[in-house]
Amino acid sequence: MIADDLVAALDAALHTIGLEVPSSGLEVVPTKNREHGDWQTNVAMVLAKSAGAAPREVAGRIVAALEAAAPAHVARTEIAGPGFINFHLASTWLYDVLGAVIGDGAAYGHGDAYADLAVNLEFVSANPTGPLHAGGGRWVAVGDAIANLLAAQGARVHREYYLNDAGHQLDIFAASLMARYRGEQPPEDGYQGAYLIDMADAMRADLGDDVSAEQAADWGYHAVVAELRDDLARIGVHFDTWFSERTLHERGDVTDVLTALREGGHTYERDGAEWLASEALGDQRDRVLVRSNGTTTYLTNDLAYHRDKLARGWTHLIDIWGADHHGQVKSLQVAMRALGVGTEAAPEPEIILGQLVKLERGGVVVRLSKRAGTVITLSDILDEVDPDVARLTFLLQGIDTALTFDLDVVTAQSMENPVYYVQYAHARVCSIARRAADGGVVRPQFADIDPSVLVHERELDLLRALAEYPETLRHAAALRAPHRVTTWVRDFASRVHGFYRDCRVITDDPALTHARLWLVESARIGLAGSLAILGVSAPEAMERLDVDEDGGEADGDGGEAGFEPAGE
Repeated sequence: MIADDLVAALDAALHTIGLEVPSSGLEVVPTKNREHGDWQTNVAMVLAKSAGAAPREVAGRIVAALEAAAPAHVARTEIAGPGFINFHLASTWLYDVLGAVIGDGAAYGHGDAYADLAVNLEFVSANPTGPLHAGGGRWVAVGDAIANLLAAQGARVHREYYLNDAGHQLDIFAASLMARYRGEQPPEDGYQGAYLIDMADAMRADLGDDVSAEQAADWGYHAVVAELRDDLARIGVHFDTWFSERTLHERGDVTDVLTALREGGHTYERDGAEWLASEALGDQRDRVLVRSNGTTTYLTNDLAYHRDKLARGWTHLIDIWGADHHGQVKSLQVAMRALGVGTEAAPEPEIILGQLVKLERGGVVVRLSKRAGTVITLSDILDEVDPDVARLTFLLQGIDTALTFDLDVVTAQSMENPVYYVQYAHARVCSIARRAADGGVVRPQFADIDPSVLVHERELDLLRALAEYPETLRHAAALRAPHRVTTWVRDFASRVHGFYRDCRVITDDPALTHARLWLVESARIGLAGSLAILGVSAPEAMERLDVDEDGGEADGDGGEAGFEPAGE
């Protein structure tokens, strides 16, 4: 791609003038303002000190070497500001982008940065004591999109759900369910959600009128897990492994962890409990491993669980936790270090913290269901909105920021709805291809077209965005930030709508028609590929709506086609 070509040209220019490539490497990035060119580099400012000259002087020497070498696609270079070097490119580089998109197809933008990585990605992992809450839906969307991003960069990714099914909360849940079964109120410290009334009725229908506490505990556990699976399937997420915490205790893994920490001299006893000397390892304070009543803490069980993941061959562990668990991150990491994890061969667990979701309708915070008491469930949301809408809405912002889920916006089939805006762009480009086929217009082989006829700013704008897509995916994967892909596809959809409005595809000029048909195909690849990363479908037909100027039904044939009803 052009960035690699420009880096190579800079490398050669530095060699020509006797300067070393900086230890940080060479970087070229798109300019923020196209009046300043297409790409730019700050290498002259980076090298000024070692070169013993002012940045603009160093930049002048580099530019002279570049101009002498005349690298491909570079129309001219200029020095800007304190020493930036701006590259103004000929449109020919964008025709190479078009060829790359068409050549790679659905794999366009993918890379191999993480080809050696075997990732175990644990996300959601709510206690099996009730339905998944709305905030969990955000974890679902973000976790699955991160998995897709890492896989697109070559990683082998394993999605895992951790069932916290060995703690006291399961006993409280069973007691609460049994109380509802008997027509009583749950214990004061029990689960108060009205969903337990529905569960008790279902249990009575399944097991009859004589259910023991043990039967209730077993039935309730499996019923909740089944509901979790169903809710996740509704939003298009499937886990490779559902790991039971009970397994760790039954196999003796928890005992083994305690033994290893004791032998390493990392534990001590105080007040009848066993403690991890974690402050000495870098934590804020020491942590309890075994309570005075003999039960192990979440930390101890988590240590056994993460050791098990590594033992299964996963070389990189990623967990998505709620922000309320921020105090536990360091504890887990330093304790894993005490167990010998934290080396290059076995890096410490990577923890991503996520903020919760606030739901609104008409600007007012709402509860969608009395069925779950004060809990707003993922199922409630999916009863209101399409799974695609839910997923993309959860991915509009970084998971480390609070998110407001506005039901009025996400249920509207209008251009204000982000997912509709993007999906509508995909449906539009598909409609153009159908229109061409229906009109007998045959798209020739790509090698037989002349891309140089693509000179309209709307056309070039699409290709510029597609040129940035591979780097967008790389950065999003590195930062575990799928919302960057959401930002890219929303911007790209806007460019597609602008092209649709301003550029007739099927024209009286066969060369232009053929080139634009392939440009439309490249837009389809970009839209479908980015939506696939986000776990959102790319419909080929949607109902036509009156749309705003940006998305616009133009008078001319941007309007290649009115839209068929979805499903036609």
